[in-house]
Amino acid sequence: MATKSNQYLPQIQFHPGETLAEKLEELGMGPKEFSVRTNKPEKTIIAVLSAKSSITPEMAVKFEHVLKIPAHFWLKQQSEFDEYLARLENNRLVGNSIVWAKLFPIKEMVKLGWISEKQDWEEKTKELLSFFCISNHKAWEDYYLNQELKTAFRISLKNTQQPHSISAWLRHGEVAAAKMESNCYSEAGLRAILPELKLLMAKHPDDFFVKLQAVCLKVGVKIIFTPCLPHAPVSGATRWINNNPVIQISGRYKRNDSFWFTFFHEIGHILLHGKKDVFLENVENCEVSPDKEQEADNFAVKWTFSISEEKQLLAKGILTEPDILEYANQINTHPAMIVGRLQHKKLIKYNVGKRFLVPVDLSGKT
Repeated sequence: MATKSNQYLPQIQFHPGETLAEKLEELGMGPKEFSVRTNKPEKTIIAVLSAKSSITPEMAVKFEHVLKIPAHFWLKQQSEFDEYLARLENNRLVGNSIVWAKLFPIKEMVKLGWISEKQDWEEKTKELLSFFCISNHKAWEDYYLNQELKTAFRISLKNTQQPHSISAWLRHGEVAAAKMESNCYSEAGLRAILPELKLLMAKHPDDFFVKLQAVCLKVGVKIIFTPCLPHAPVSGATRWINNNPVIQISGRYKRNDSFWFTFFHEIGHILLHGKKDVFLENVENCEVSPDKEQEADNFAVKWTFSISEEKQLLAKGILTEPDILEYANQINTHPAMIVGRLQHKKLIKYNVGKRFLVPVDLSGKT
């Protein structure tokens, strides 16, 4: 999210009082006479001449009458000087934010194309501030740690082990979501496409992610892939951005069964838990409701390989790969969802159905 500008920023800018002093000297006019001619207190004129006070629009118009120099000239000089001082202060704040910037995985963010590569730490810090759309590290703390804007981010990363990496991962999701066009969100529409989503899971074509995004966009749900960052062990996240639910998936476990379970888990959050919260998966101490996480898990189980379906399959006794494949086709799921569950519960050996567990590579879809 690099920013480029050809704007010229002077190294030094003089207060317009210096130009005024030169003009008065040229005219042989002292501060007293000028104050009388402009009908302004002499102390005000002296304050301007000594760069201790600003030229206001009202003063600029009066200066124009006396000096025959347009008011906009004085106001432009004053504006440029004020901006110069503001940038000096901003540079000081940027300098104070360098320690903060060093806590981010900058090399990886550059590699992923999220920010531009810079040589010195002041420029690196500016890149990070631009990426987050904030003015300094205090603003980042207020947003991600102190919950100053609860309507936009109803979760705090304060107690997580790596809030900087996690916040960068989440920010990429916001940036990517802003670039995606979608229909308005429809809860009824989302519920209606659940069978279609399940069928896509069962078939798992090579271009499944593109198809998944397209289907979900029609009902106003944005699906985003964001690669994992170092020290940001997030497998998925769900939140609402500008009235659209956004599902952000990292592909952390890089396996089809994990991907689809995470996906339906996030869909569960959308349908069951509304707009208020941000849900981060596999992140410790992020204030996520255990009850809501369990509800989302139950939803994912229902749509991938339900408990009743599991019991029915296990009743067959010793399972072979053909048994698993046949049953998966019967209940319209992918055999990986069955194998992954049963292996996790140690109900089948790890070599049974291993070929159904295939890698998920979403690189290049950031």
